Amino acid sequence: MAEITAEQVLEALKSVKDTDKDQNIVELGMISGLQLKDGHVAFGIEVDPERGSMLEPLRKEAEKSVHDLPGVLTVTAVLTAEREAAPEPAAPAGPPPGGPGGAPGSQQPAAFQKMDLLGIDSVVAIASGKGGVGKSTTAVNLALAMAADGKRVGLLDADVYGPSIPRMLGITDQPEQTASGMIAPLENHGIKCMSIGFLIEEETAMIWRGPMATGALEQLIKDVAWGELDCLVIDLPPGTGDIHLTLAQRVPLSGAIIVSTPQDIALADARKGLNMFAKVDIPVFGLIENMSYFSCPHCGERTDIFSHGGARKEAEKLGMDFLGEIPLDIVIRETSDSGQPIVVSDPKSEHSKSYRDIAEKVWAKI
Repeated sequence: MAEITAEQVLEALKSVKDTDKDQNIVELGMISGLQLKDGHVAFGIEVDPERGSMLEPLRKEAEKSVHDLPGVLTVTAVLTAEREAAPEPAAPAGPPPGGPGGAPGSQQPAAFQKMDLLGIDSVVAIASGKGGVGKSTTAVNLALAMAADGKRVGLLDADVYGPSIPRMLGITDQPEQTASGMIAPLENHGIKCMSIGFLIEEETAMIWRGPMATGALEQLIKDVAWGELDCLVIDLPPGTGDIHLTLAQRVPLSGAIIVSTPQDIALADARKGLNMFAKVDIPVFGLIENMSYFSCPHCGERTDIFSHGGARKEAEKLGMDFLGEIPLDIVIRETSDSGQPIVVSDPKSEHSKSYRDIAEKVWAKI
């Protein structure tokens, strides 16, 4: 079957009309960020912020018009806006009804209402203040450690701009759309997984504005047929940007874990992540010190390349739990790069035991 083209997608979208403006959404220049990969299509529909909540039918119509094209497997369309919506009127002093997230009837703005993730018992976010600290490797091995303990686990790659989970889990298949219009997650090593990396070419640079990235991420959570899960692990991108704030506001997070290397500069960025979760009332389960030390595989000599013990001291200073330390080891890197993470490729190793011990602590908190 011939590969679907951008021209075919745009032609199909011309059948979708913005009735308020009496023109189709292509002529109005509302389509942005179009991405194609092996029958998977993703794009944004730029709308006025004040009309966003009313245009969900238009978004669904756009998805259907593209999905009806021969050769299309899945379609992800998101509503996005160039500017922020007008602020809500100030609320009376005091906490909102029903706690930080507000009760269902508390008239919270749509942007702050939590998703109803039916069948998912808990959601844990894995975060870091900066890149390069091994957060994704940690997220993958913790998810696999939970699964090895008999838990039903899903893993969401929330790094829209740099997805790495498909490679780490060794998944090369393509997701399919179910009869109900949901996207079926892919599975390997006993866990379910979803990533924007399944829907775009690996070398593609994602030139998406913040609202489109967060909109796509929301759909990767709520429009995926996760089924029954004991825990959904979310691998966040580094930093404290739009994606982190959207998840904190929209996803019923059970808690977060901060991954850091032991040196001062990484811990300074980790504190930003801790402060962000504190401001949005998300409990932080604790800190993990990754690349904690290096043991030479030839002579056995230990070297604290990035210092050692910084995360433990930081946790003690902040009055939170220190979950454990993972060494800097070429085996962890090699197994992750090969799609056979160490928890499944060498489950009896000391490194796997460390991940399992941390997973047990996290599960106790859940």
